[in-house]
This record gives sequence, structure tokens and C-alpha cells, in this order.
Amino acid sequence: MTNNMMTDRLAMIKSIAEKNKARKIRMAAIKARSNRVQAYFDTAPVLGNRKPTQNLTAKAEGESELHWTDGTKYANQHYGETLHYTTKFDNDWN
Repeated sequence: MTNNMMTDRLAMIKSIAEKNKARKIRMAAIKARSNRVQAYFDTAPVLGNRKPTQNLTAKAEGESELHWTDGTKYANQHYGETLHYTTKFDNDWN
């Protein structure tokens, strides 16, 4: 190995070591910032530890979550006159 090759090789090793050192410093700063943010959210009373104000998963008494229990009320509320005009002659078929 010539002196020129050895000098180039040592310069390359030195530049790689500097890049690794800079990366470690940058990653340590990111990790410290991340830990600060995480600690803030863990201790903030409004953001991290707020309890829900209502139970959204509980079903109302006497109601099923699978279907509307009062079909005529639902139809009248959502379809109104259209329902009346389309079903007024239904009893003639029986």
C-alpha cells in the first residue's frame, strides 16, 4: 500500500467517523425532545388524563343496537307523506 492510498483511506475513515458522531448527536437531541413531549402529554391534566363525559357504547334501555325498534315512527319521521301515498292502498291486496 502506498502512502497516497493510506492517506486517502485514513481521510475516508475520519469523514465516516465525523458523520457517525454528528448523527449520534442529532439522534440524541431528537430523543430528548421526544421524551420532553411525551412527559408533557403524560402529565397534562387536560390532554392526557381526561375521562370521557358519556358512555357511547351503552345502549338505551329497551333498544337494540341492530335495528330501529319503532318502525312506524321511523318511517313517518323520515319519509312522511311519501310513505302515506305509497302504502295507503296496501290493505286492498289482502
